[in-house]
Amino acid sequence: MEEDIIRVKRSGNTFSEIILGRVEDHLSRLVSGRRVIVITDSHVYEYYRTVIDAYEHIVIGLGETIKTLDTVASIYSQLLSIGADRQCYIVGFGGGIVTDIAGFVASTYMRGLRFGFVATTLLAQVDASVGGKNGVNVDGYKNMAGTFNQPDFVICDLQTLHTLPDREFQAGLAEILKAGLICNPKLFRMMETYSYEDFRNDERLLATIVRESILIKAHIVERDERESGERKKLNLGHTFAHAIEKSTRAYLHGEAVALGLLYTARISCRLGLLESSDVELLEGALSRLKLPTSCSVSTPTLLRALHIDKKKEADSVYFIVLTSLGSCEIRKMKFSELETLAE
Repeated sequence: MEEDIIRVKRSGNTFSEIILGRVEDHLSRLVSGRRVIVITDSHVYEYYRTVIDAYEHIVIGLGETIKTLDTVASIYSQLLSIGADRQCYIVGFGGGIVTDIAGFVASTYMRGLRFGFVATTLLAQVDASVGGKNGVNVDGYKNMAGTFNQPDFVICDLQTLHTLPDREFQAGLAEILKAGLICNPKLFRMMETYSYEDFRNDERLLATIVRESILIKAHIVERDERESGERKKLNLGHTFAHAIEKSTRAYLHGEAVALGLLYTARISCRLGLLESSDVELLEGALSRLKLPTSCSVSTPTLLRALHIDKKKEADSVYFIVLTSLGSCEIRKMKFSELETLAE
């Protein structure tokens, strides 16, 4: 994979660097001279023990159920027990759950430590670790406690994806598909043209879509770091995705996003913003990427879960609708309207 660096401007006239390159070529350089504490999970630690063992480290459990304030409190306690102070540097080494937790811990321990990420899943490389949203779940609701704080760096090494299970890889493709739908018809056409097998087996093709997806998110984050306007577009598909994740543990985050995109497309069609043929194109793309196109959770159950959403205001929610397969807009919609359109 060719080395590539994407810089995202952040507050204070500094930059967050997203590095497409090998972990072995960059991590030691980026943290040179610091006391580094790696936060990782047990699965990633087994694969990358030789890299992680060079640093102090804290190993957490697996899965969405550990993305909680209890886990954060446990990490705080371990940091205190090893004498971690404000000069320490946190590295989140893993997928989106690890980077979310590590970013939250780094942003809040002793009022903030510097931190960076090594993103080892496709979803983390194109979405979760990029942009500075770090959060944990509360009572099963997604990312209800969190911060806006961009890492100093994110290393995206496509070689780490070789050990990624097929289902996790497919889930990451959903976030790339989302990026194309937001503002890049060319990227959507690539996702609609090629199959899951194409992306899994062709690293050059994969590198292209990863880079394009990161650029989309990076440019939006630069213009709206704290989600006061345009950055809300990055939530495309996520209103229903988060409701799905609240209602069942049957789906990975990317799978829930895929279903959320399909719900969004159907609602956009009912609003007269999207052609029915476009909905069919999206459904076909999801199938070729081996992502789900039907949800096991009933619509009434999802609608009840929608009412607990970070983007809501009283009886309304900021909902992202599709105006084409490559553009979207933010609408403030009453829950009653959304419920009628979703039925």
